[in-house]
Amino acid sequence: MSDEDTPVVPVWTLSTSDSPGVPALAGEDALTPERLADLRSALAAFSRVPVVTLEAHALPKKRERTAGMPLDAVSPLAQELSRLVSANAKTVPAVAQVAGSGEVLYRMVVPAKVAAQLGKGLVKPMASKAAANGIYGDFVGTATNVVASKATFVPVQTTAAGAAGTAVGTVTAGTAMTVAAPLILMAVAVGASAYADHRRQKAIEHIAELLEKFQNENLERERNELDGCRDAIDKATALLLDRGRVGASLGLDSAVHAISTATENAVRRVQKWEAALDAISGNRVELPDLEEAFPGIAEEGGEFRAHLELAALAIALKRRVVVLQGVEAGQSDPDNPFENFVRSLKVDQQRIDELEARVAAVLLRLSALELRSPKRLIDKVMTRKQVDGLLETSYRLRALGDGVGGAAPTADVVIEIEKHSDGTLLVLPAHAS
Repeated sequence: MSDEDTPVVPVWTLSTSDSPGVPALAGEDALTPERLADLRSALAAFSRVPVVTLEAHALPKKRERTAGMPLDAVSPLAQELSRLVSANAKTVPAVAQVAGSGEVLYRMVVPAKVAAQLGKGLVKPMASKAAANGIYGDFVGTATNVVASKATFVPVQTTAAGAAGTAVGTVTAGTAMTVAAPLILMAVAVGASAYADHRRQKAIEHIAELLEKFQNENLERERNELDGCRDAIDKATALLLDRGRVGASLGLDSAVHAISTATENAVRRVQKWEAALDAISGNRVELPDLEEAFPGIAEEGGEFRAHLELAALAIALKRRVVVLQGVEAGQSDPDNPFENFVRSLKVDQQRIDELEARVAAVLLRLSALELRSPKRLIDKVMTRKQVDGLLETSYRLRALGDGVGGAAPTADVVIEIEKHSDGTLLVLPAHAS
């Protein structure tokens, strides 16, 4: 690829305040992906307020799409992006090219320091088996089909006169730092909500598969009550992202109650599992005793697995609700939304993170157990069927630990927003870089 063929990508440095406390990313020199990543990390390390970067790539024609949250062309997020681009279209050729394109991929990168403030479970990296504590993902990501290593990033210098409209704010003349608190708030909220909903869909699929294998009306009822909360959450999400107020008519209160009940059910089940594991002596257990404490654990799909998926579903829905509550709190103070958003997330996020960590600890402890022959068979020769049963259950126990990600380092969070030719947006689930 020649230099002439190298795509030029405009990049904005966005802040939630006009006094970030550090020099802005200034100058007109082109940046390499590595240099941009270094500058972003430096800004995040020294800034007193959240600082993120926003890139505008050409949207690839062949792009592997996942579940996302669609927004119409008149949504506040679409309008904020439009204002930001139009403010620089006349002065920056790369931005003018974006403004004239009907298909754009916006990519917001939230530094690890800021992402950590939102709760460690808000977005989790996909653990890599190739290296200890490794994670998948690169600067842009192979799923986007955007070759970042060959791209040239051009810092966009805004003007002092209302660079991105009154809703976004102004900037200090002579810098390339744009105050865009509402844009950051909405992008993070939608990306996090899309991520949580993606997790919800996966949990629902797993539960449906399990319930097909055995009939259990209580578990079916729990699943239906949780999945029935989706309509109220979707309506509340749309309303809040349109800067509306959530009222009782949406049914969000009843949805929150159902989710809280399911979360407490998960907590009680985890307590029982922890007590059963504590009662095992020497990390060795007989299969009948294990099945008594964890019904269905020796089966391909059993009650224990269904309880795990119900816990995952409750956690995913709780994360969506927490994000909604954070957005509502953030929008109550338009002069400082992102900081309120972060504060409102912390307490509930910590409780969800703790529950998720306890579930993961149970799975790891189960995967480390050793199955022993029943005492009544010690002096007898075990049948081939009994041996096969023990081996099969041992393999299933080991597999429980495979699904638990290691303590991956905190990574930057990437929020990708597709803008289509009709002005509509598709916000993809936030993911770790």
